[in-house]
Amino acid sequence: MSNPLDAKRLADGFVAQWNEPDPAARSALVRRLWARDGVHVLVDPPQEMREAAASLAFPVPPLEARGHDALDARVTRAYDMFIASGDHVFEAAGEPSVLLPNVVALRWTMLSTRTREALGSGLDVLSLDDDGRIRTDHQFIAPS
Repeated sequence: MSNPLDAKRLADGFVAQWNEPDPAARSALVRRLWARDGVHVLVDPPQEMREAAASLAFPVPPLEARGHDALDARVTRAYDMFIASGDHVFEAAGEPSVLLPNVVALRWTMLSTRTREALGSGLDVLSLDDDGRIRTDHQFIAPS
């Protein structure tokens, strides 16, 4: 994955999966982009989840979706929450960075479709398998 053009194609596909309105096409993107046992980790969950865990005396848990079915459900839920209404869109923020031969970092932004105002952003660090599919994704949401 040392070729920047491959990193760009990966980043474009990664962002596209979150915006894809057709469930079958979205599922196909997940299966094309992710290793069968790939895992998406939300490293720093939202404040209300951290507070709920702390109230039960648990450390802040990372949230994980593992495998194609769970990843498809995760991407679909994000689509339903943020994109389906037509009010928001996810876009890449700049070019992806190749950190190591099989590790790519990409920044993204959630924009208002009406005003183009940035309403959220984050960083995903993707570790790829030998076939160029995502093995692990550590997602860091930027504080608002």
